[in-house]
Amino acid sequence: MKHLGIEVTFTEDVLGMMPSNPDVVSEYIASNAPDAKTKKEEIEAIGVEEMENKAMTIFPRTEDGRPMFWDYQVLGFFKEACSMLRREKNEEEAKHSSKLAAFKKTIDGNIRVYPRRIPINASGELGNLQRPLRASTPQGDRVALASSEVVPAGSKMKFIVECQDDLQNVIIEWLMYGRKHGTGQWRNSGAGRFIFEATDLDTSEIIARSEEHDPSKDYDFLD
Repeated sequence: MKHLGIEVTFTEDVLGMMPSNPDVVSEYIASNAPDAKTKKEEIEAIGVEEMENKAMTIFPRTEDGRPMFWDYQVLGFFKEACSMLRREKNEEEAKHSSKLAAFKKTIDGNIRVYPRRIPINASGELGNLQRPLRASTPQGDRVALASSEVVPAGSKMKFIVECQDDLQNVIIEWLMYGRKHGTGQWRNSGAGRFIFEATDLDTSEIIARSEEHDPSKDYDFLD
């Protein structure tokens, strides 16, 4: 088994994904937890009594009050990254993902992320982002205001990925994808992009790292 130490640095602001309304969490999210203890743990981590706006999406909190990701949110990013990379025409960027059959089952069954609560070391004060959401419905166009808690760019988090030896390269490929497409709420807008450094914890060797992806720096077209 491989044990990879991953340090993530967010290059863009990252937005919270968890509903701050305890009823939403209880009925639609935490109800899917495997047992009552886990369900209670997830609801308590929201800390809804500290939030003024129950419609916003937020970060759950560690016991010492820091914003955090759950382990399964990292696994969710892996699934999304693999799914997108399998459609990538550039074979160099997706050569491992394109060969991984039944990738969702592989991620669920053969990859583990520790700790369960992954604290974020924020680089500054947490903010709040409001933006309009537009949708076309049978009753006409609708506009709603969405609000999310924001951890600023430059924030970091560390976690450990445990995997079979033959999955190391594909995990590095997924993490590389974070330069282009991040994690968290509103990630399709570019929010939550990140770079990383991966260390083999059994040898203390740095095996991979990424740099911020900005094609405009590679060409003189904009000069």
